[in-house]
Amino acid sequence: MAEQTQSYRNHARLFPLFHFFVLPVLFINALNQIRHVIQAPTLSTVWTMIVAFALLALALSARIMALTVQDRVIRVEMRQRLAMCLPADLQGRINELTRRQLVAMRFASDAELPDLTREVVAGKLTAPKDIKMRVKNWQADWLRA
Repeated sequence: MAEQTQSYRNHARLFPLFHFFVLPVLFINALNQIRHVIQAPTLSTVWTMIVAFALLALALSARIMALTVQDRVIRVEMRQRLAMCLPADLQGRINELTRRQLVAMRFASDAELPDLTREVVAGKLTAPKDIKMRVKNWQADWLRA
């Protein structure tokens, strides 16, 4: 996979087992359990519907937790990179960057981080999409959850 070129257009990551199997199966199961409750509303069918929604919520919350931990690691990594790459006048502003901005900036090369950071702290770039679109020398990140 490292041989491929990564860019803004193809950087989004889909995890096939999760996105194309686990989520659809759990979602269809929840819908099926709703159908069972409508057709035969008993305590048992209501309970299986609740369990179906709990399983769907479990899968979604596990994904959210994994992405949250990943973002925390990226935030620490980016603060460390910025401390090494930024000129003195910008180093004191690293903590002004939001988690979403730091996560978006991770694709930038070390050489373009100072100018990119200057634009972000000046308020010219705020949305992660805008930050990623501004990256010229895309640094691939294949190790994402």
